[in-house]
Amino acid sequence: QVQLVESGGGLVQAGGSLRLSCAASGTVSSLNVMGWYRQAPEKQRELVATMTRNGITNYGDSVKGRFTISRENAKNTVYLQMNSLKPEDTAIYYCVFRRPTMNPDYWGKGTLVTVSS
Repeated sequence: QVQLVESGGGLVQAGGSLRLSCAASGTVSSLNVMGWYRQAPEKQRELVATMTRNGITNYGDSVKGRFTISRENAKNTVYLQMNSLKPEDTAIYYCVFRRPTMNPDYWGKGTLVTVSS
């Protein structure tokens, strides 16, 4: 079992920044992808960013150029630096732990990011 704990969400004005953290614990595979998805009210969950242990990243189009994902592999922790935040970034942000050849994926409980205009 893998447990994920997110932190760093909050309320910020448009144009501001936040940094999210997600720490994985439990039976953590050395081969994994970690990252972030988000879900706004009445919308589907969408990709924000993911990152492999060797540094390969994948970003959603809506955050490209504004958000940066990073990892500390020794701590099984992934971060999301969010800059130039927009009201449309308001959502619950969920951390994901994914093993490419195994099921299931693991999800954190989410952390709320609210961006005011």
